[in-house]
Amino acid sequence: MARISYVNEISHPELQEVIQVIREQRRGKLIPVYGLLLHSPEVAKTWMELLNAVRWKTTLSSRIREIAIIRVAVLNHCRYVIDVHLANFAKQDGLTDEECLALLQTKVTNDVFSESDLAIIHYVDTLTMTANVEEAVFKKVKEWMNEREIVEISVLVGTYNMHTRVFNALQIDPEDSK
Repeated sequence: MARISYVNEISHPELQEVIQVIREQRRGKLIPVYGLLLHSPEVAKTWMELLNAVRWKTTLSSRIREIAIIRVAVLNHCRYVIDVHLANFAKQDGLTDEECLALLQTKVTNDVFSESDLAIIHYVDTLTMTANVEEAVFKKVKEWMNEREIVEISVLVGTYNMHTRVFNALQIDPEDSK
């Protein structure tokens, strides 16, 4: 159960306009994260703009994006993000069942992924776990990604580290239970 109450149209009719925008951009729902973030409406709007930018306005492939998001969620023990992304995005964005299972492991060491995928996963893992990336890891990912993509994946990882940590702090409820 979430540590703070959820905001909705009934409890805050003055937010109906912003809630409608959120619904339009989030699968027709006022998903739990926004129900919590709406305690600070400007933060909720800015959060949504940032998430939209890092997810939909980059040159990263949707597959690489989902690999990164799921890895961050796994490493930060954020069940909410894992469940939402496995149910709604991973398969649609090109991940196989085998790849999804491999991503759920604490350390990805199998041969399910290509060499480029493994370099990216190692980059995501290192950045998430240490908030830094040693030169060898950076050089390896640079073999597979251009400078723009490296900036974009770094910002995506940073954003989802924020995302998952806020979810964990507030103990957000799964979408289905709210």
